[in-house]
Amino acid sequence: MALDDLKSALPDYAKDLKLNLGSVIGNSDLPAQQLWGTVLSCAMATRSPAVLRELEPEAKANLSPEAYNAAKGAAAVMGMNNVYYRTLHLLSDKEYSSMRAGLRMNIIGTPGVEKADFELWCFAVSAINGCGQCLDSHEAVLRKAGVEREVIQASMKIAAVLQAVAGVLDSEAVLAAVDA
Repeated sequence: MALDDLKSALPDYAKDLKLNLGSVIGNSDLPAQQLWGTVLSCAMATRSPAVLRELEPEAKANLSPEAYNAAKGAAAVMGMNNVYYRTLHLLSDKEYSSMRAGLRMNIIGTPGVEKADFELWCFAVSAINGCGQCLDSHEAVLRKAGVEREVIQASMKIAAVLQAVAGVLDSEAVLAAVDA
């Protein structure tokens, strides 16, 4: 199992991350599509080759082709939106917020999967990318759709753990290259 390979790749000082990988992914109560769509979109958002290489095959095996593409689409569109909307939020000149964005985001309207699942993936990617405005927006849509806070929190945990795992593995790869 790729999850076991990912856990075994972590150094001893990251034991908490090993345990958390097992709980947030290996023992998740989320339905398979929500779980693996979140995992795939977050793995892409971490930008870590090691994390994506290990988790993508299992995500692909557990998702329909439509869900697989939608999860990748969530990572893609939120990679753009999180930068744009986080910048609007951070700018002192609030006039930019009243300007038309003019950015295409068609996949948000027609993701090819249940809207709530896609919104969950967008929410998780927004957590990794640190866009408060997007987090609030997607959380509101999820809650309006009846998604429980525990489900939303589960996606936050997946995002947090995968981002931390990516940071450790990528840092260790750099350190190994320096020591070589």
